Amino acid sequence: MTSALPYANGPIHIGHLVEYIQTDIFVRFLRLIGKDVVYCCADDTHGTPIELKANELKIKPEELIARVFKEHTRDFKNFLIKFDNYYSTNSKENRHFSDLIFNRLKEKGHIYTKEIEVTYCEHDKRTLPDRYVKGKCPKCKAPDQYGDVCESCNAAHKTTDLVDPYCILCKNKPVKKSSKHYFFELSAFSKFLEKWIKENKNLQPEIKNFVLNWIKDGLEDWDISRDGPYFGFNIPGEKDKYYYVWLDAPIGYIASFANLIGDATKAEKEWNSSEIIHFIGKDITYFHLLFWPAILHGSGFNLPKDIVVHGFLTVNGEKMSKSRGTFFTAEEFLEKYDAEHLRYYYASMLSKKLSDIDFDFKVLREKINNELVANIGNFCYRIISFVNKNFNGEIRDIDDNEKVIDEISKKIEKIKSHYENYNFNFAVNETLLISDIGNKYFQENQPWKLIKDDKEKVQEICALCINIAKNLSILIQPVLPKFSEELQKQLNVKNLQWKDIDFGLKNHKIGKEKILVKKIEEQEKEIFPLNLKVAKIIDVKDHPEADKLYVLQIDLGTEKRQLVAGLKGHYSKDELKNKKIIVVTNLKYAKLRGVESQGMLLAGDDGKDVGILTIENAKPGTQVGIEGFENSSEQISFEQFQKLKIIVKNNKPYFSSKEIKAGSESIKAEKVKDGARIR
Repeated sequence: MTSALPYANGPIHIGHLVEYIQTDIFVRFLRLIGKDVVYCCADDTHGTPIELKANELKIKPEELIARVFKEHTRDFKNFLIKFDNYYSTNSKENRHFSDLIFNRLKEKGHIYTKEIEVTYCEHDKRTLPDRYVKGKCPKCKAPDQYGDVCESCNAAHKTTDLVDPYCILCKNKPVKKSSKHYFFELSAFSKFLEKWIKENKNLQPEIKNFVLNWIKDGLEDWDISRDGPYFGFNIPGEKDKYYYVWLDAPIGYIASFANLIGDATKAEKEWNSSEIIHFIGKDITYFHLLFWPAILHGSGFNLPKDIVVHGFLTVNGEKMSKSRGTFFTAEEFLEKYDAEHLRYYYASMLSKKLSDIDFDFKVLREKINNELVANIGNFCYRIISFVNKNFNGEIRDIDDNEKVIDEISKKIEKIKSHYENYNFNFAVNETLLISDIGNKYFQENQPWKLIKDDKEKVQEICALCINIAKNLSILIQPVLPKFSEELQKQLNVKNLQWKDIDFGLKNHKIGKEKILVKKIEEQEKEIFPLNLKVAKIIDVKDHPEADKLYVLQIDLGTEKRQLVAGLKGHYSKDELKNKKIIVVTNLKYAKLRGVESQGMLLAGDDGKDVGILTIENAKPGTQVGIEGFENSSEQISFEQFQKLKIIVKNNKPYFSSKEIKAGSESIKAEKVKDGARIR
């Protein structure tokens, strides 16, 4: 079992965690039902982005990947991702298997060399690998795409295919230059790949159609070499040519497995006699369903039984974005929430259907509070505490309620099937329904009343409920391993497997009850001291008594105001008229050289230039603020405003490391450099 290798140039974020949590849930389920399963992964450590990041930090690539490895393994551990082996592609095992596979393919005539045009920057005097050059996608024309694959349409391409390319280092237009490169004969595997994809009943239908269309359009042979400088493995017999990262990265799956068992020859035999299942994101479909199976087949390695492809993670309906404040690292998530909150949320959304997952903190809170806390957590705590209070923690015979037991047993079979088919959302839902049955059964029998007349019967009712709780601890274990472990501890059982799901726990003494999971409290909004709105400048005149001041008439949607602004020398009257600006509407009115200013527009000042904050689409009167903050309605003085540190970053206004926006639209700071103070 593998997850795609995370790139070693940055932190693990909540988008990455979709896949690792998905894989971990499935691995834990397989172990529960008694399968012999190995979960291997590694940091993807080669290629241009590693070199770029290391250069940025002024350290060696080896130092960068060592640092990132510690961070990645820490984050995975914190989110209860249990690898059998987590390794690195910059390893002796990966070099061994990369050379082995390369040489086998070459011997069979599947690798050849030819002179090709490469992208070369005359300013920086170097060949530009795919991550050093950007341009428009040759297929869909999406702008700012790297030279290997389009993030918009997922089509693969070469750096020389890009439309209007530019070097990311100097922004200059590169030239084309001739260079000898190594190619993998992917086109020769078209019929094999088509047959394998069509006959593989495990692959998702939408992925099959996607990939078959690529094959229908014609597969191009794959350039598997890169010119130096490049951080990676040298191609055998070459000094300044390296394996393209997409050759040795997936081979890292095999290398990690070999590192685990400590024997490369044995690792190859085990790989070839095992079922291989990959979990990947849809952005790397081409590499894993065409390039990778062709490489494996051509070099004599076992192909994957299944490749489970998941969609992207959006946050509040949008792509994760640092500038929008919707980018959260694994570490940042844990500052406010528990790791199992995220595991539960993703599990409740994940299925084998290829669909994106939207992450919404409000929905997270509702799911944890209304499902996990109020349903499963409440039932288990309720029954354990009742047994401890009334029977000193002891259960004896069980109430043989055939209706309840049969109903639950049918759902258990469904849950097993849902886990097997990667439909974790249905597995979670059926588990909640079992807890509902237990709650309803307990409530309808009213044991707190019945105990006065028939204590023995109540103890039997409690025994059935304890068995339901025991079964719940097993059913939810793949999703919530810590929750499950704590529940089993309270039930005075441990290390239960799927085969232990039954109603046979009798004559047993349970442990002390504890709250299993706490509610997520609604985060109180912080107060942002300004009340900002979009305004349109409708007239500009010279101040009658000041050479550097303009008098502006502005439209705030529901009202019109007058502002005095020191923009002379930075903007002409014509440049300002009809511009949409950002105005502080709760600033105490003041007279500047005898003319009243009813608020203040925001502008950046970097010591050299002054540039106003502008916006394109938002209408006058649109509220401007920060997500998670509430705008103040209280009036503030100019002196109070001056104490606020609002700065320009990425040409946008930021306060307390958060972007100031008009709804979902970003605001632009004109003319000034990053770091400029907004006054």
